[in-house]
Amino acid sequence: MRIGVVSDTHNNLKNVRTIVDLFNDADLDAIVHTGDITQAKTIDVFADLAAPMFGVYGNNDEERETLERAIGECGFNFVEPPLVLNWHSQSIVVVHDPLEFNGVLDPSFDLALHGHTHLYRSERVVRTDRREQLIFNPGECAGHMTGYNAVGVVDLAAMETKLLKF
Repeated sequence: MRIGVVSDTHNNLKNVRTIVDLFNDADLDAIVHTGDITQAKTIDVFADLAAPMFGVYGNNDEERETLERAIGECGFNFVEPPLVLNWHSQSIVVVHDPLEFNGVLDPSFDLALHGHTHLYRSERVVRTDRREQLIFNPGECAGHMTGYNAVGVVDLAAMETKLLKF
């Protein structure tokens, strides 16, 4: 199973259109948004995704009523962090701000996804059972400088990440 990871789109509709194309071309099984969508019109662009989208709300998702309505109309699934998923025999926790990991990021999670910082992060932590826990944030995707924006793909079978830069 391969999932797309996007964070902090901040209503940059031009970039979101590019992200939808990148994800659709990558033939992914699901998309995870780690928060800061900002406005419902961003969800309207994400409606063209070929895969279902799951996510959490971020600190800039203040237009909650219109966001929730758009998310529901698209059949997406968003919650207040943390979001816990179990896909492809991997346990996943999703938050917006990495500070939200406090109290929820324990060794039982194989993959931890976050956004908020706009900085790339791919960190492997050796757990007590000697298995690795992967913490991932693809970084900036709402910027205006071509080539500095990125979204991520996580292959859950291999627990490997890849950046798709645009």
